[in-house]
Amino acid sequence: MSRFYEWYPPYVSVAERRANAKAEMEKLRKKKGVNVQPVEISGRTIASSFWGKGWCDHIESFHDYANRLPRGRSYVRNGSVCHLEIKPGSIEALVSGSMLYNVAITIAPISQAKWNAVKAACAGQIGSLIDLLRGRLASGVMEVVSHRSTGLFPLHKEIRFSCDCPDSAKMCKHIAAVLYGVGARLDHAPEKLFHLRGVNHEEMVDVASTIGVATGAGSSRRRLAATSLDDIFGIDLAGGGSESADAAEAKDAPIPKAKKPVAARPATAKKEAKTEAQKATQMGAALPVKEVKVRAKVVVETPLVAPTTSTPFPRRLTGKVILTWRSSLRETQAEFASRIGVSAGCISQWEKKLRQTLQVRERALAALQKAWVDTH
Repeated sequence: MSRFYEWYPPYVSVAERRANAKAEMEKLRKKKGVNVQPVEISGRTIASSFWGKGWCDHIESFHDYANRLPRGRSYVRNGSVCHLEIKPGSIEALVSGSMLYNVAITIAPISQAKWNAVKAACAGQIGSLIDLLRGRLASGVMEVVSHRSTGLFPLHKEIRFSCDCPDSAKMCKHIAAVLYGVGARLDHAPEKLFHLRGVNHEEMVDVASTIGVATGAGSSRRRLAATSLDDIFGIDLAGGGSESADAAEAKDAPIPKAKKPVAARPATAKKEAKTEAQKATQMGAALPVKEVKVRAKVVVETPLVAPTTSTPFPRRLTGKVILTWRSSLRETQAEFASRIGVSAGCISQWEKKLRQTLQVRERALAALQKAWVDTH
């Protein structure tokens, strides 16, 4: 009997495991340059967000895992998951036990047909990327994305895992702890679920379908004012497709009011405009001007923002310009949108119009010009 019990490794307390794991993590960080990402949980609640709790509930729905999951919950709560990294199609982790064990989990990417079905079912029902990642979704959308067989969470047959611990069970407590650790990580980084399944979460927010639903026929509660859409997407919906951005801004330009309007002769107006342009050239400004006709037939010159960089801001702003600019900065659509102050869906719609002149509102245009100066 004594020989049988001698096979098991000696018991190591939780405090000792944590101390040993911390020392091992410091070695990995200093010697191998590993970006250590521990799972830290305060209290007994492992995950509380829609995505994190949804992941844990989905894992617990697999009856094959029922016997091992309780030990995994204990391990992840006491901080035994020292490192957890989520990559496209895989999860790599280090779990502290009697020793430091390596856990590897592979997740099959979601099929294109299923992904298209999820996007089609949610089209026009997700307001923004913020709403998507924070889980502020309609009940119908929640049911679609969290469905056990047709949602975004992986099926039982799509999950493969391994651990180098001596436990001969198919799922050990270390693997169970890592699965719960993923749920805790999704509380703070929900976009990791989409990376894990090999899809782009920005595709869930369909700007075109959102506009179609908001302005289409139906009850007044589903309609949005055009000014609201202008502020959300940073585009001018009132203007036609063939008009340029300058023409759209010219329509919105306020008409100067004079106490005693005097109709100036055309020749005099042209002469004054020419004189002002010559003065601007002599001062070294050499700025482009746009002419706006007013009721008094007086030409008003509005200089654009003067670029302080050797590469001037493009006179014709197209989707290709935005795409090339963003690619040169090596930024995602979300990062570039944050720089400009618009939504990622807005950047996506701009880039789709490769050769078309973009109709950008004045506020967004000013932000683009400022960002251009900062990055060139």
